[in-house]
Amino acid sequence: MNYYLVVGTTFLVSVIVNTILQNKLRLYSKLYLHSNMSGKEIADKMLTENGIYDVHVLSTEGELTDHYNPLNKTINLSEKVYEKKSITAIAIAAHECGHALQHKLNYNLLELRNYLVPILNFASKFTNIAIMYGISMFYGSSGKDSFILQLGIGLFFMVVLFSLITLPIEFDASNRALTWLRNKNIVNYQEYRKVKDSLRWASMTYVVHALGSLGQLIYFMSVFYQKEEE
Repeated sequence: MNYYLVVGTTFLVSVIVNTILQNKLRLYSKLYLHSNMSGKEIADKMLTENGIYDVHVLSTEGELTDHYNPLNKTINLSEKVYEKKSITAIAIAAHECGHALQHKLNYNLLELRNYLVPILNFASKFTNIAIMYGISMFYGSSGKDSFILQLGIGLFFMVVLFSLITLPIEFDASNRALTWLRNKNIVNYQEYRKVKDSLRWASMTYVVHALGSLGQLIYFMSVFYQKEEE
């Protein structure tokens, strides 16, 4: 397996997926809801109807900076999402509310990911250094000095694990958003299809990242095991 092939393929697919996503979001940001509700109004309504009263919806600067913060229980929506009454705005707002609902229901994978955040922060700082230095030492010693490489692979494994755990969390948040929007008749059939389409392409960015990270992990492990077998 060639490392540059893995990284290059991942980068290319990522660019394609992100380009499609950006075009979708740009298109759907021009389509307004028949219910005439903004992202902020959607978020407030979804939270209230799910019995969530301790989460505040805030406007934040930037573009695609939308996120749910479980530490201070806030849903942070970018200015366009917060104010607009478009397909894109309600898709993003409802998705972030899906994370708040996961938090309320003690969704197991979300709790696990939150637990792993400090470990991920540590691993992210030292993974690349450990792997690059470890490979250099590994080859320089003809495979005898493998501790640093094994440490780097272990740290990178935590990064990959975090990415893989993130996938079902994101899918579940989108499903909760879509179910609520449909059941409450917030969107009609055509609007529902467009919301679903935008969330599907957004989730694809996580899929590409996870698969790319997994491919790199397999490569690093192959370097170690191939040399060990020689």
